[in-house]
Amino acid sequence: MTIFWIIAGGLALMVALALAAGLRAPRKGLVDPAAAYDLRVYRDQLREVDKDLARGVVSAADAERVRAEVSRRILAADAALGADTISADAGKGAPGIVAAVLAVVLMGGSIALYTQLGAPGYGDLALQNRIEMATQARENRPSQDAAEASLPAAQVPPAASPDYVALVQQLRETVARRPDDLQGHILLAQNEANLGNFAAAARAQSHVLRIKGDNSSASDYVDYADMLVLAAGGYVSPEAETALTAALNLDRTNGSARYYLGLMMAQTGRPDTAFRLWDALLREGPEDAPWIAPIVAQIEEMAERAGVNYQLPEIGDGRGPTAADVEAAQDLSPAERLEMIQSMVTGLSERLATEGGTVQDWAQLISALGVLGQRAQALAVYENAVEVFAGDTRALDLLLRAGQRAQVAE
Repeated sequence: MTIFWIIAGGLALMVALALAAGLRAPRKGLVDPAAAYDLRVYRDQLREVDKDLARGVVSAADAERVRAEVSRRILAADAALGADTISADAGKGAPGIVAAVLAVVLMGGSIALYTQLGAPGYGDLALQNRIEMATQARENRPSQDAAEASLPAAQVPPAASPDYVALVQQLRETVARRPDDLQGHILLAQNEANLGNFAAAARAQSHVLRIKGDNSSASDYVDYADMLVLAAGGYVSPEAETALTAALNLDRTNGSARYYLGLMMAQTGRPDTAFRLWDALLREGPEDAPWIAPIVAQIEEMAERAGVNYQLPEIGDGRGPTAADVEAAQDLSPAERLEMIQSMVTGLSERLATEGGTVQDWAQLISALGVLGQRAQALAVYENAVEVFAGDTRALDLLLRAGQRAQVAE
């Protein structure tokens, strides 16, 4: 890191010196002061008077009168020239002052800008290191209790009527006396959420899951995760992730669970995975799904973080064809074929992000991205797959061939 600051400081200093040299350089080609020009004219006039007197063109009296007038003008011009010289001497130090100010602005401003936009103390990291750091961040992130403890206590919404608050309090007391009352816990979870008591709502929903047991649905788990995330101020905790995983095990197409899983990936350093999950959700739709609006608000920033040149797709344009459909589409035009491959890539990316897959699936995704010309994303997927299948020689060989087809491996 010390080398970085030495190089950055040296470059800023070199730029400042170059600007200073330009400011102090002599100004060639500039016009002399008007007083200097007048002096030359007046002296020429004196010489002409002497010549005219010698030729007898003017009388001695006229020559003396002209000499007196020209001499007076010479004195005035000489005084004006002296004033200009003093002003020029006074300004000789200005370039040095300007250069010093430029050096301070360049070096100080660069440091200030870097501390705001850069990452002081961190060197460049390879993709493998970034994935490892993201994995560690995911494993070591704060618990639900820690996240809730860091937030201010929930307040009753001002719009809530005293009668409604009193009814919810009666419901709490009733449910506390009847711990296995399923409907009571469902109502309590809903009404606590209406009052903004999301931590209490999550506790009530956890009892719903306990009472239902194996009969709990994916929606039950998503509701629980949703309340946990809201109670943590938008943070997806390990406890919320567990609930989301349970929901996806029951219904891998659940949109809310996939949205929150993408949010968790974004929060733990995997914007590439978050982007693939959210892009697939946008393409599936429907347009009025509750997760569409938050995805639209965030996905372009997520694509930028993932290094993807992205434009919002038409929402709800469908998941697209399968790999078998692409292979069978021999009669399509090149543009239509690329569109089908893009749809296939979206579905495959989403499945690998949520469920994982075989090495053949990873190789297929890498090859398809190469066909689409998305080499930056193909490289990211290739390096991620190499990390996943490290130690499996046969799998690595298959990935290498796919990487070579996509022109991201040698």
